[in-house]
This record gives sequence, C-alpha cells and structure tokens, in this order.
Amino acid sequence: MPELPSDSVGVVTPQTAHFDDPLDLACGKTLPAYDLVYETYGTLNAERSNAVLICHALSGHHHAAGFHSQDDRKPGWWDAHIGPGKSIDTRHFFVVSLNNLGGCHGSTGPISDNPETGRQWGPEFPMMTVTDWVHSQTRLADRLGIERFAAVIGGSLGGMQAMQWALMYPERVANVAVIAATPKLSAQNIAFNEVARQAIRSDPDFHDGWYAEHHKVPKRGLKLARMVGHITYLSEDAMGSKFGRDLRSDDFNFGYDVEFQVESYLRYQGDTFSTSFDANTYLLMTKVLDYFDPAAPHGGDLARALAPAECPFLVVSFTTDWRFPPSRSRDIVDALIRAGKRVSFANIDSPHGHDAFLMPDPRYQAVFAAFMSRVAADLSLEGRP
Repeated sequence: MPELPSDSVGVVTPQTAHFDDPLDLACGKTLPAYDLVYETYGTLNAERSNAVLICHALSGHHHAAGFHSQDDRKPGWWDAHIGPGKSIDTRHFFVVSLNNLGGCHGSTGPISDNPETGRQWGPEFPMMTVTDWVHSQTRLADRLGIERFAAVIGGSLGGMQAMQWALMYPERVANVAVIAATPKLSAQNIAFNEVARQAIRSDPDFHDGWYAEHHKVPKRGLKLARMVGHITYLSEDAMGSKFGRDLRSDDFNFGYDVEFQVESYLRYQGDTFSTSFDANTYLLMTKVLDYFDPAAPHGGDLARALAPAECPFLVVSFTTDWRFPPSRSRDIVDALIRAGKRVSFANIDSPHGHDAFLMPDPRYQAVFAAFMSRVAADLSLEGRP
C-alpha cells in the first residue's frame, strides 16, 4: 500500500449537512431544503476560534486537500497549500471546505431531485449568487458551532465569496484572503462566459437542460466550453513554453484533425471535463460570476461597498493572469485603503496565468504563509489572560 506524503492531511471522508430551513435567494425564489457536502482538516480548538473556510472557484468542489483513499493518487485541488507545515497549517487550523449550492459534487444542485416535482431540478434549479452562497455557508458554520472564522480564503470565484463574507458578516470573520479575483467581471470576461454557455446550450443533446431525462449528456458543448475557459486560465507564455508550435507528427497533415500539441491538450482537457461536470451547473456557475458586483448597490463605489468590513485583508494577484489581471486586484486594494481598511497586497511574478493561484510557487507560498502565521499568532494572543 503506497505511503501518503508526510505533509498531507491524509485520508479524508466527505460529510453531508442537511438543512430543512428554507433559503430565500436573491433571484426571488426559495430553496425549500438542501444538502451541503463538505470536508474538514485539522482539529477545532476548545474555543472554536481556529476555523478557516475555503471557498472554491467555478469548477471546484469540497475536496480541497488530502486523499479519499490510501490508493488515491490525486489529492484535493488545493493540497499544495493545506496540510501540516503548509501555508494553511492544519497543526494550527481547523479547515472547512464545501461544495457550493448548485454544484454537482454532492451539494444540492441541478442534478438533485426537486422535492416538489419528484424529477431532477435540471434547468429549473434557481439561479444562485455569491450572496446566496455566503448565507448558506453561515448556516454550515452554525451547524459546526463556528461563530467566527479565523480566516475566509478563496481564489478566483472563491475570492469573491471571501470578499462578500467581510461585507455581509463582518463580525463573523477575523481575516480575509482574496486571491486572483476581481470586484466585478469585465465585459470581455462576461463575453467568454457567454460563448461557453452558448456552446453548451446549442449542443443538440442539451434538450433545453433536460438532457438527463433523454439519457444524454451535452458533451460536445461542455467540451467546447471547457476549451474556451481553459485558454483564459493559462498565460501566453505558459502555453508557449509548454507547447510552442510543436506538431504531434513530423509534418502538416493539411486537415482539421489534431496536428499541434496544444490542440491535443485542449481536446483532452475538454473531453475529461465533459465526463465529470454537469452542464447545468456550468451554466449556473458562470452566471454567478457575471452577477457579482458588490459596488453596484453603492453607485459603483467599491470603497463604500467595503465599508462594513472590519478585518485585515490579504490580496494576491499574478503578473500573467489576464483573466483577472493585477489591475483588478489593485482596484480592490485601492478601495480598501480609501475605506480605511487594513490590507496587504502582493503581485506575484508567475508564468502560469490565472491558474497560478492553484499551484505551488515559492514567493506565493511565502506571502501566503506569512499571512496565515500572523492569523495563528493572533489566535495565540487571544488565548492569553
């Protein structure tokens, strides 16, 4: 039996929390009951003060660290940063990671059954927003006996959730880390999302979102959507250094089959994703991204939107991220400063584009670890008489 890495949280088992209390949603609808699937790593202290919430990105889920079995070869999606001795050190913190509502990895979403109709929710699953997710996350915290998180952390769409936590529940979060995120999507980003959605919706196997009842999966549309999305997650330098213009064979075939290595890579990514992710969930998650704009109710003034926040922030961007470029992180930092908030900012030189927030990088890890060490030190000070 293979031995797991010494800095791993080890074998973890997902848990399910069921909620019968209806959840009123921003779209005007109500979710009568729902499940949230989550994992925890580390130990909650007696004061219940050392909990850290991990918020996932568009295609993420609850499995952020560790392995699901001793033979599992693929760790959680943020395993590089969660574990004993890592940036989010599980010797000090109790880490909670969940699959958001609308997801397709166990939490209630489009592939779940609608209790009112007895059929799958499918395209009738209500639209979600980041505020809806944060409301549901507070209920999970209540269930776990956590009144206040030592930190709420997320990258990309997860960073938007972390930011929203500080606005909606300032008394329940002591620190926030917003990584590779943006205060709102640009028109270009919304356009990319719309191309991805149209690829899915125009697939003949989509059936207006009722594909499961037809025993179909809109694989072609999902594949194209993922290919488009994946291009935006990588930088030009990363794609160039990894693939260049390398051919799979020695010469041109003068046709439309796969000839370049980058074509092969994108098709592989699309094929893999189309068999593991739900199409209606992908549509929903991209709309959550589009809707996020906490400054909108304040006349576009992000500093006014951030006024309720009480905690220190860490904001991290990456030089080659053109999906959510460093300028958007600086917008967050500038607004926090105008609002009189405490903020640390690091723009990490990385060749990996938007995906850099998922990867190990010495400078990124040093900045992240320093922030979390300060969070841990504050916990120790709180325990002193």
